[in-house]
Amino acid sequence: MVHVDSDTIVRLKGPLVFKCNFDSTNVLQNVISSTFDDLRSQVKSENCVFAVSESPVFIWPNKGVQATPEDVTPTTPCEDLHQWILTNEQESVGKKGNKRKSKKVASANVLNLHLMMEVTRPGPLSAPILSKTVQKSSFISTTLLMDCVVCTSSTDTIKDACERLLEVVTDQLCMMEKVMLRHVTGTQLFVPQPLHFLLPEPKGLVTAVFPAGVPESELESHRKELHEQYEMPEDRPYFRRVNAFHFPNEPYKDGYLRNPHQALTNPSLENGKVYLVQGIYSYHHYMQDRIDDNGWGCAYRSLQTICSWFQQQGYSDRPVPTHKEIQQALVDVGDKQQSFVGSCQWIGSIEVQAVLNQLLGITSRIMFVSQGSELASKGRELANHFLNEGTPIMIGGGVLAHTILGVTWSETTGQIRYLILDPHYTGAEDLQHITEKGWCGWKGPEFWDSTAYYNLCLPLRPKII
Repeated sequence: MVHVDSDTIVRLKGPLVFKCNFDSTNVLQNVISSTFDDLRSQVKSENCVFAVSESPVFIWPNKGVQATPEDVTPTTPCEDLHQWILTNEQESVGKKGNKRKSKKVASANVLNLHLMMEVTRPGPLSAPILSKTVQKSSFISTTLLMDCVVCTSSTDTIKDACERLLEVVTDQLCMMEKVMLRHVTGTQLFVPQPLHFLLPEPKGLVTAVFPAGVPESELESHRKELHEQYEMPEDRPYFRRVNAFHFPNEPYKDGYLRNPHQALTNPSLENGKVYLVQGIYSYHHYMQDRIDDNGWGCAYRSLQTICSWFQQQGYSDRPVPTHKEIQQALVDVGDKQQSFVGSCQWIGSIEVQAVLNQLLGITSRIMFVSQGSELASKGRELANHFLNEGTPIMIGGGVLAHTILGVTWSETTGQIRYLILDPHYTGAEDLQHITEKGWCGWKGPEFWDSTAYYNLCLPLRPKII
């Protein structure tokens, strides 16, 4: 298990080629196990090389942790390897021999290594010998994409990290073997896929291996075993593939910001406690997806943020719905006429509740507030929601809709602050601008119109693995 708040996470990725022959005299399961034995031997051989990504550093972990350049020794602290990572400018001019500063400050806590196998050996080469054997057999070849992580502290050396990485690679090959044997069907093999999952403290980051291509519906027993192994409750989907940990140095391919509230400092109230959304969501706001919904689409965007939460927590395989899909869902449940689809009409909390149920099968609770001034008295209810359900809340009042991501509330004084994600933003995905200008920020009770009525849609978390 790895704790993500450690000084450096060392991540080793790379391919190992799985090849095997078998005929009628062999049992496929035995051939698979023998092939994995060979792969484990490769990892323990002197041909195994760890290359520090975007740097000139290569390490031979089974040659006494031999490394190049010579400045890198077995006793070099792991964190010093960041100094060798090349910037884009240095790469473009070919300067690859000196120590450099890390390319990205944000990724400084992740050190990426590449797993390689040396194919040339020193000394004279013998002439190849060819032989021909005629027999009927089957040949299977695939690539195993290894993905291993260990955590290091400021006192850990390269030797320490390499020893632990070798253990983790070997363990991962054992997990892959178990998964491949478990899901073999005739001569069909499913490629094992390692994924990392961030569990609540103190467990931290753990690795599980799943058969690629097998749907989630067929992996429930596998997930139950993982829940038992790590002593996790069986009412939340910790080990669905969509829940895999996203490393901070990897961009999201869809372009949406994730969890912008994490860049904020929580407010301090006398005897106050902070209650926040649990898990990951995407920030959806006006003018995204080439749709001009400025002035009417705020509730749609809040709903999309909520849907992204259920998707990214593994409760739904459905993509975040478009405006037209949301409108069609309301037509399908009989709430709107067909002419509603393609219009620019507003929706509110009741419609959000209906769409969540229609498209995702999610039930929600509606909280009615007759005037905005009463929201200040809802601290306990909102705190309990984020503590027990942890889902984003859509709030609508007048012609405006917002997303509530958390509250800071004092049980003794009743003071409250609301963490608001504002869907009315129309700019680029600029985290600094969004947080500095308050598009995602903490607001006081004065944020709400004291005379307007509000409806809140509080989605409930399903109890599933």
